[in-house]
Amino acid sequence: MTLIGKRVVQIKIKSEGDVFHELWKANPHKIPEASPTSIQKCQAHEGEAGTVGSILFWNYIHDDKECVAKTLIHDIDEEKKSVSFKILEGDLLELYKTFEIKVHVDTDGSDNLVTWTVEYEKLSPNVPDPDTLMDFYTKLTKDIETHHLKN
Repeated sequence: MTLIGKRVVQIKIKSEGDVFHELWKANPHKIPEASPTSIQKCQAHEGEAGTVGSILFWNYIHDDKECVAKTLIHDIDEEKKSVSFKILEGDLLELYKTFEIKVHVDTDGSDNLVTWTVEYEKLSPNVPDPDTLMDFYTKLTKDIETHHLKN
């Protein structure tokens, strides 16, 4: 059994893809406003949101459990509308040796597609693949979409 894995989920959204990308890139502190049942808090720990190398601290609910994560903004690609985060500390590292998250938005007129990709290395073969996290990202995306369509 391999310890290294990758999961991908794609979600069509009706809200503007550029707004979604900008939220993750430069305004992650506003995400709890859009999805308070998933993300309770996001604050800059070091550096400034929207810049590669900045570190963010997250409080979130996953599988009905309060969790935390400290993430490094690893990469921002304006052309591809993607932001990549690397987990530095937190609950996920109790199960995974490494965990990286990429959120990418494809925009084509009114058709927008959000793609979440996670790449990880498990600490042991007994650790489950992060399928429930992919459900978490789907719900989070739908919450953000609903929030933006209302406003």
